[in-house]
Amino acid sequence: MIYDLVIHNVRIIDGSSAPWFRGWVGVKDGVITKVGTGRASWDALEIADGEDHCLTPGFIDIHAHSDTSLPGCPAAESRILQGVTTEIGGDCGISVAPVSQNPERKKQLRDYVGDLDYSWESVGDYLDMLEARKTSVNFGTAVGHGTIRVAAMGFEARKAGPAEMKAMKVMLRQALEDGAFCLSSGLIYPPGCYAGTDELAELCRELVPYGAFYETHMRDEGENVVEAVKEALEICQRSGAPLQIAHHKVVRKSVWQVHCKTTIALVDQARRQGLDVKLDQYPYSASATTLDSNAPFWAFEGGVEGLLARLQNPETRKRINAEANASHEGRWGDIFIPYVSTEKNQWTVGKSILEIAGIRGVDPADACFDLVVEERCRVGEVNYGMCEEDIEYIMSQPYTMIGSDGEAASLDRNGQPHPRWYGTFPRVIAKYCRERKLFPLETAVFKMTGLPACRLGLQKRGLIREGMQADLVLFDFEEIEDTPTYENPKQPCRGIRRVYVNGALTALNGVHTGARNGHILRKGRNA
Repeated sequence: MIYDLVIHNVRIIDGSSAPWFRGWVGVKDGVITKVGTGRASWDALEIADGEDHCLTPGFIDIHAHSDTSLPGCPAAESRILQGVTTEIGGDCGISVAPVSQNPERKKQLRDYVGDLDYSWESVGDYLDMLEARKTSVNFGTAVGHGTIRVAAMGFEARKAGPAEMKAMKVMLRQALEDGAFCLSSGLIYPPGCYAGTDELAELCRELVPYGAFYETHMRDEGENVVEAVKEALEICQRSGAPLQIAHHKVVRKSVWQVHCKTTIALVDQARRQGLDVKLDQYPYSASATTLDSNAPFWAFEGGVEGLLARLQNPETRKRINAEANASHEGRWGDIFIPYVSTEKNQWTVGKSILEIAGIRGVDPADACFDLVVEERCRVGEVNYGMCEEDIEYIMSQPYTMIGSDGEAASLDRNGQPHPRWYGTFPRVIAKYCRERKLFPLETAVFKMTGLPACRLGLQKRGLIREGMQADLVLFDFEEIEDTPTYENPKQPCRGIRRVYVNGALTALNGVHTGARNGHILRKGRNA
């Protein structure tokens, strides 16, 4: 056989957690056609000497939000330059599809999610659009419970009625038919926060015939995180759907090193009882989300327009400020601004809410919500809320995989986004495997390849095996480093020599080649 590509003189870490071995890989038509050991001679169009570095499957980001950014950034430098070749978007309950054709509800989704053109209606339409544009990464999506709820009933803070439940089930089944991998929920965000356990369990029953799972950003990740895990497990048990707890963490100092021991014990117990429960996690002590998430749930009824109206009503604003200051006691100084949409507020980027309040001479809650109003909710936050001991305890669990919670972005994107967008996967290898020695390299790679592939049901990715797609990362274990920082996040990671997506060289020594050879993935079809 004449191979398109042979990579030889490499330490193959195949993604299964098995010990590495020295060998070579032959690729033809984007597929791994041979995994060999020892020395051999090849007939190949390209032969790459791996220089005794590590060759692994491409990293799989099981939890991301690139469905909002890939249409405008199909090269996805933030993904490719850290070794991510496959990612799943639509998480935390908000996906970009399905889109209601009701003008008011379509506007509510656009106001909340982002100013996309929303020329699509279904998940299938959206995936078709991405496929036509061509992306550098392989991409699949969840369908968001919040997005379905917006389409069915807007941002109404009440229980769904029978007709609305029926409409949500129809949309969910259509999304699964279109190839969505799971149902995601964001229970700290409107409108998902308005749904009860019964609604979620009833919807999750629809997942079982499709072999799909339920992925949840739980109702609380602070002092009430134990109760939130119990609710997620109840939904899993009642519905029969597998459960993925998204970016598991504990964000309140008062319960550090305590509550995560209980939540992990609950997951262990559930697994012993036969429930398919797994976790994902990003390896940072700060989270990131939108700044408007600091408003109480009731203030968001009616969507963005409803929130902005309440924030500009003096009496209602007093109530919102009082509730926010009470729940954020001692925390405003830990919340920093990573991006804003207007030029006039660019000075706030990189500053904490306390700093901004001091400069403006206002109360911290006013500093926060004035920005929300001025930016019309197009403003983010980075929140320092976790401790390293909890991060390591959660990461060490055998069912914990890695997800960035980031987006596809260029190296010159505006603002100062969370470094997880650019550096999550090398950070696990460099800090937690090489430096902290939390687990062997084979385990680290498994958490980023074989394990998420198993959860997603990917049949062609996640392992270096003959017949698998040639998604590959070549890196120097001694040199790999997550160079992106909170202060300077928009950087390629050090030590990654080559990244291949379906056999196409897509990054070489930290530089994107321009290749856009990614596949759009649909569960049960081409994944």
